[in-house]
Amino acid sequence: MGKRKRTSTSENPSAGTSTSLLPQKRYYRQRAHANPFSDHALEYPTSPQGVDWDSHYPSFARSGKVPEFADVGCGFGGLLISLAPLFPDTLMLGLEIRVQVSQYVEDRIKALRVAAEPSLPSAHYQNVSIVRANAMKFLPNYFTKHSLSALFFLFPDPHFKSRKHKARIISPTLLAEYAYVLRPGGIVYTITDVKDLHEWMKAHLEAFPLFEPVDEETLRAEGKGPIVDAVYTSTEEGKKVERNKGDKWLACFRRKEVARQ
Repeated sequence: MGKRKRTSTSENPSAGTSTSLLPQKRYYRQRAHANPFSDHALEYPTSPQGVDWDSHYPSFARSGKVPEFADVGCGFGGLLISLAPLFPDTLMLGLEIRVQVSQYVEDRIKALRVAAEPSLPSAHYQNVSIVRANAMKFLPNYFTKHSLSALFFLFPDPHFKSRKHKARIISPTLLAEYAYVLRPGGIVYTITDVKDLHEWMKAHLEAFPLFEPVDEETLRAEGKGPIVDAVYTSTEEGKKVERNKGDKWLACFRRKEVARQ
């Protein structure tokens, strides 16, 4: 576990007077990317029924609720932390393969739960959690069929070399799993600052029969504007692109309804 250093700045935007022991990223150094095909020392459930969600979301214990939002490759947890107060009754799970990064997010959530204003239940961050997992291999071990309403792939590893394209998080084989865990009407959100990767993800999603493109204007009209805004701005990668005045390429897709035969 990484060390923590005291800071007087709370990450709870509504708790201006709160202080907390928030983790410092400099104590959680890690490579920018991990090889998803390597044999990582991972513990994972044999099925979603084997996950103890009560331990992840103690305030929702015995509620029967399961995660509805999944951030695949959640990095330092920026999206989760941004969305948590906006959707206080929606459980969200980040999946991150890197040891130190996933530990940082876990410590961050614990600290934010302690620092949250008692008078603001929506800001208690009880609805977010993290697992260290390889989503390319074990996604169905965590999520049942049609249990998710949103899947996020924000600034994924571009794997520039052609021989590495098989490691990209969007591929025909993996799309079948994403369609399995995503409920009809659910949304896949992708964003990247690499145009080639944007075109790759967009082309594969368009070619898959269970997904259809949905534009940003439609999502905002449906009340998903806060989610779109967070996709653009909440992650460490997104903020870095802004600082460097780079472009961001957004592509979103809706899980199709399939008529029963």
